[in-house]
Amino acid sequence: MAEKTTILDMNRFDDSNLDGLDENKRELVRRRRILGKGYRLFYKDPVEIVRGEGSHVFDEKGNDYLDAYNNVVSVGHCHPHVVEAIAKQAATLNTHTRYLHETILDYSEALIAKMPREIDRITYQCTGSEANDLAIRIARNYTGGRGIIITNEAYHGNTDLVSSFSPSIGKGQALSLEAGILPTPDTHAIGEDEIGDYMIKALKAEIARMKRHGIKFAALLVDSIFSSDGIFPGKPGWLAKVADAVHEEGGLYIADEVQPGFCRTGEAFWGFARHGIVPDIVTMGKPMANGIACSATAVRHEILDTFNDKIPYFNTFAGNPVAMAAAKATLEVMDGEDIMGNAHRVGALFKNELQKLAKDHPSIADVRGAGLYIGVEFDDPETGDPLSIEVLSLIEQMRQHRVLTSNCGSYGNIMKIRPPLVFSESDVNRYMTALEESLTALGL
Repeated sequence: MAEKTTILDMNRFDDSNLDGLDENKRELVRRRRILGKGYRLFYKDPVEIVRGEGSHVFDEKGNDYLDAYNNVVSVGHCHPHVVEAIAKQAATLNTHTRYLHETILDYSEALIAKMPREIDRITYQCTGSEANDLAIRIARNYTGGRGIIITNEAYHGNTDLVSSFSPSIGKGQALSLEAGILPTPDTHAIGEDEIGDYMIKALKAEIARMKRHGIKFAALLVDSIFSSDGIFPGKPGWLAKVADAVHEEGGLYIADEVQPGFCRTGEAFWGFARHGIVPDIVTMGKPMANGIACSATAVRHEILDTFNDKIPYFNTFAGNPVAMAAAKATLEVMDGEDIMGNAHRVGALFKNELQKLAKDHPSIADVRGAGLYIGVEFDDPETGDPLSIEVLSLIEQMRQHRVLTSNCGSYGNIMKIRPPLVFSESDVNRYMTALEESLTALGL
C-alpha cells in the first residue's frame, strides 16, 4: 500500500538529482539555498520559466510549455488588459486603504454584485491564508465557539492559525486541538448519490465529539471542490444539505473559494453557487488579480459588525490601488471574454477526452471534475491500491513533453489539472497527445 504524502512534497525536486542538471540550473538551485529548505521546486529537472502568454510559458531557451497547472493567472499569463491596468496604476499611485480611493469601491461593488444578496460586506487581504485566518476569527467571535471543522486533506493556508487547520501540510504541522476532521468526500468510493448523507453523518459525529471535549462548534471551513483531498466536485447541489446541517448545529459555513471561485467550475462564478449554498463567510485569493497578491473575505454585515465593534481591521498592503486595479481588470476580462463559458465548454471537452482515454488504460480508475478543474485517479486495476509512484513518473513524462501538471490526494495518485481559464481546444489536444504517449511509455 502506498504511503500518504503531503501537498508540498508531491512532485518536488530532490537535491540528490543536482548533479544531473546542466551547469546553469545547478547554479540557480545552489543559489536558492538562501531561501531555506522550505521552498520547493517541481520536477527532477526543474523548469526555468522566463516568459508567459495565455496558457503557455517559455523557458530560458525559448521552449514552449503548456501550463495545465496554474490557477493563479486565471485569465492567462500576462493578459494585456490586466498588464495595462497594473502599469497605469503603478505609475500613478500606490498606497493603503486609509485614504479615500475610488478603484477599491468600484471593484468591491462589482464583486459583491456576484455574491448572494445576504453577503454585503468585503474586507481585503494579500493572501488566501490571511483571508481564512480572518474568517476563522470572525466566525469564532460571532458564534462564541472555537471548533472549526475541515476535511481530511484540507489546505487552507500557512499562518500559525490556519496551518493548524490544514492537515495536508503533513505530520510535522500539528493540528489544532479545536479542529474537527471530516473524511474526504470520496465520490468514487462512496458514490455521488450517497455523499451528502455520508458527510452529514460525519459532521454531526465530529460536532458531538468536540462537545464531549468541551469545544463549542463555530464553523465548517471547506473548499467546495475539495482540491487537496483529490478533487471531488460531485453532482451540483449535494453540499447544500451539509451547509443546512451546519446551520442547524449553530455553526457558520465558510466557503473557501481560493480554488473553486472566479469561474473555475464553469457552472457558476463561485464554487458554492454551483451547490446553491448561501455561505456566511466567503474567502478568496489566488485568481482574483491574475497574479498580483490580493485576497478578500466577504461576509454578511451582521456577522462582520459584531467583530468590528470590538476589533478594527487594517492590513497595510491589502486593497492597495495597484492590486485593486489588477483585480478590477481581471473581473472585466472574465465578464467581457466569457471566461466562465470557456471553462464550461473546454472543461466538458477535456473531461470527455479523458474518459475516452480511460477505456484503453485500466489504471485510470476515475475521471472527475467541474469546468477546468479535473482530477484523474490512478489505481492498480487488480488490487485497487493507489498508483502513487506511477503518477509521479507520469508527471515527469508529461514534463518531458513540455506539459506542466501536478498531483494531489492523500496518496498523490490523482493527476491534478487546473490550467488558466483561457485553455483552448487545441491546448486540450496537445495535453491529450502528451498524456497518451506518456501512459504508453510507462505501460499504464
